Amino acid sequence: MCTYVTEQRDIEGSAKGARGWFPASRAMVYVDHPQHAPYAHTLNIDFLDPTAGPGARVAVELTEESARALAEAIGAALAAAPPGLASRDQTV
Repeated sequence: MCTYVTEQRDIEGSAKGARGWFPASRAMVYVDHPQHAPYAHTLNIDFLDPTAGPGARVAVELTEESARALAEAIGAALAAAPPGLASRDQTV
C-alpha cells in the first residue's frame, strides 16, 4: 500500500553522491515502492540539495525493521555524545 505521505525537513549537513560531496539541505522520508531494493515497499529517505538539481541527491531504501533500527541507533549515538557535540556551532 502506498501512503503517498511524505515528511520533509530542512536539514544542515553534507551528503556524498555520484559527483562527490554536496550540501544536504532537505530530507524527504516516505513509504513507497522502492526503485532498487528487492521488497514490495520500503521506507525511503532522500537527502538532497534542491537548488543543485537531481545530481545532488542520495537515496536510501530500508525495510521497516532496518529503518526502526537506524532511528534507534541515531538516538543512541546522540544520547551518548556530550551535549552540543553534533551542533553546527562546532568546527574542526
